[in-house]
Amino acid sequence: MLLPAIYLGLTIGLYEAILLHRDVSIPTHRFGHMFHALIFAMIAVFASMNVDFVLGAIPALQSIPLINNPLIFRIAIALVAMIKMHAVSSAAPGMAGGTVGMKEKWSHSFIIAAAIVAAPYVWPMIEPLVGFLPGI
Repeated sequence: MLLPAIYLGLTIGLYEAILLHRDVSIPTHRFGHMFHALIFAMIAVFASMNVDFVLGAIPALQSIPLINNPLIFRIAIALVAMIKMHAVSSAAPGMAGGTVGMKEKWSHSFIIAAAIVAAPYVWPMIEPLVGFLPGI
């Protein structure tokens, strides 16, 4: 499911970019964060929608308890994504060591993480609506 993962990843990444635009008040960082959000969202959604492929491609993951359960694996991906999104948004230091205008809200990170987990479950419902897209 490569193209569905790309389409949903782009959609989730664009949504994250919109949320980042609200949260990030430093204009020079917006484009970089938007591009980073799009790429990472596509990778996370691909992993969420292709659990068997990812587990087969990275055999070390199979030794981790409970990770063979697809839902647990998707939740783990979402937790990593949520922490990564929040950490990246607060990586640029401001004055006095603070991060002035850079932190993405935890609620926004949680919404994106939930969308990553839900992507493989939502796709069968929206697939008939987006049948006009190439490769569907």
